[in-house]
Amino acid sequence: MIITRTPFRVSFFGGGTDYPVWYRENGGRVISTTIDKYCYVTLRELPPFFKYEHLLRYFEREEVNTIDEIKHPSIRECLKYLDMNKSIELVHHADLPAQSGLGSSSTFTVGLLMAGYALNNQMRTKSQLAHDAIEIEQRRIGEAVGSQDQTAAAFGGFNRINFGGYRELEVTPLTISTEKMRNLQDHLILFFTGFSRNASDIAQKQIENTSSKTKELDIMVELCKEAEELLVSSENGFLEWGELLNEQWKVKKSMTNLITNSKIDEMYDEGIRSGALGGKLLGAGGGGFILFLVPPEKQEQIKVNLSSILHVPFNFDFSGSQIVYYSKNA
Repeated sequence: MIITRTPFRVSFFGGGTDYPVWYRENGGRVISTTIDKYCYVTLRELPPFFKYEHLLRYFEREEVNTIDEIKHPSIRECLKYLDMNKSIELVHHADLPAQSGLGSSSTFTVGLLMAGYALNNQMRTKSQLAHDAIEIEQRRIGEAVGSQDQTAAAFGGFNRINFGGYRELEVTPLTISTEKMRNLQDHLILFFTGFSRNASDIAQKQIENTSSKTKELDIMVELCKEAEELLVSSENGFLEWGELLNEQWKVKKSMTNLITNSKIDEMYDEGIRSGALGGKLLGAGGGGFILFLVPPEKQEQIKVNLSSILHVPFNFDFSGSQIVYYSKNA
């Protein structure tokens, strides 16, 4: 039995520049971190006592005899990609809901690949794992997804990720002092809006709009550069970082009318009125989690004013996808 634990991610800047249709011609970059909220995948060989060859338990239950019969696209394509010739039992658990803007589908794909390679007595580097997950989601399944979620889940940590060029992706951990990292963590507050969305529909619309939104995407890249400069400087710069987050959110909203709605705008405006320096909706948009940068002394007030939605405490995670349990005999 193998159990993998793979972190969800929070993207601060550059989301949208990680779609291949953009970065293969123009290059892209994001700043993101993984957090201490996880996807768990348990995988083992299924004992030969059942009427089916594969047992899958996620939000549904599947009992099938061939991989081709599997309805869940990521499970089906991952097992094909792994050339899995064993009968398997797979169980999925997660700390946070799916389709909520924290890269849950890609996190699951990375965690499943990690477990599958271990079951096949194989090892992959973080870079290989990220590339494998991108291959499965973008080309084999044909999902409208970028390349940052798979990369963040595989590598873990607080990084700048560049896309494009001969490497396709390059991960650079940001060199931030321990004190500044702790201060940044203390300034961040996360809420669940209470509703999820179909990220693929929103992402597909954004991809379709790419050719008419080159100015906005160029601005996102520049904001990402400015945010990195502030982070690695000796000054705290949280006021300026909040302003950049706010600008990033304004630009992101302009990419398609599916990204926000009146409820989200009301939540965001209330956060700013309550003392937030800036913020953004995470992921493709339409719902899920909303992040604010708030001075610690003003956080209790923002919790009161946004008490109708769920506050979700979190910390940064630096581990990336990893095997937390391995037994040949289980």
